[in-house]
Amino acid sequence: MLLIETRGSVEWVTLNRSESGNALNAEMVEALLGYFEGLREREGVRIVVLKANGRHFCVGLDLASAAFGSQQRNLRNVWAVQRRISRIYLAMRKCPQPIICLVQGAACGGGFSLALASDIRIAGETAKLNAAYIKIGLTGCDMGSSYFLPRLVGTSLASELLMTGRFIHATRALAVGLVSEIVADDALEDAAQSFIDDMLLTSPMGLRLTKDALNFSVDASSLEAAMAVEDRHQSLLALTDDALEAGLAFFEKRKPRYQDQ
Repeated sequence: MLLIETRGSVEWVTLNRSESGNALNAEMVEALLGYFEGLREREGVRIVVLKANGRHFCVGLDLASAAFGSQQRNLRNVWAVQRRISRIYLAMRKCPQPIICLVQGAACGGGFSLALASDIRIAGETAKLNAAYIKIGLTGCDMGSSYFLPRLVGTSLASELLMTGRFIHATRALAVGLVSEIVADDALEDAAQSFIDDMLLTSPMGLRLTKDALNFSVDASSLEAAMAVEDRHQSLLALTDDALEAGLAFFEKRKPRYQDQ
């Protein structure tokens, strides 16, 4: 369902329902929610890579799942399911670890939002993403799509994608800045490693607080408000042992040895 591999301070999290396009059934929802909510207390994990086995990244909600079937169609149950799934995306943004998402094939609906809620997206050549919700009689604004997408690509393109359910393919996604690069599907892990290598050269607290400041600044009321958070973070970090070590490593022309202190 969800495979987790630890490589040093990086965890590689793999959606593992390839026979169903990694559709989100009740078990996968619970696994993703438990994992991302648990990350807040796991500072030893510095970076998360989210990927998937099989042809597709995630085709969205598993509509064939009994948990989402017609017997559940009353307001109380629908609301409970909706709110539980939405907690995954909130947890992805609240966890202190940067999330690198590797997308091959289709990323639809809830799978699209898994990519949107990540910090960095790398597309395989076959990648195509869409807000599939509007294709099944619902609004295109679901699982954070109306929040994430305009901030990533602007209101005009977000309106196009959310109101039509059209796919955005890898080439256009790169052109509008939705993904960082395009590589062959079988080269996605190697592409992620270059980002990981650069991130691991940063101090642990510096990396965590960079995500924290970015999250705040996206909705900051003013430049002054955003800079107040930056000033606080920089002042705190300047007094750490890791900041001193970074300065010494720079002058000694070596890699820093951080202690997260």
